[in-house]
Amino acid sequence: MAFTDVETAQAHQAAFADPTGEDLCKLGILYSTGQGGEIDYVEAHKWFNLAALMGSEPAKYYRAEISDQMSSMDVAAAQRAAREWLSTRH
Repeated sequence: MAFTDVETAQAHQAAFADPTGEDLCKLGILYSTGQGGEIDYVEAHKWFNLAALMGSEPAKYYRAEISDQMSSMDVAAAQRAAREWLSTRH
């Protein structure tokens, strides 16, 4: 799935405003595919994890898919990053 520059910018802006699970899932896709930069599975996993917490079913699938490409240390780093993000939101 490819996103336009506008969609990419909107997804990033939404993450710092009032994001939906769909917004966060888009960020995960952006990072997992390297759209607009390099592939970053840790960052992708973080966004998929947060999107899954918000009820995004696709995010649950994508998170599982990229977990197979990551070390346990990378998954743990992504989970820490998700917890840190959540702690700044509430």
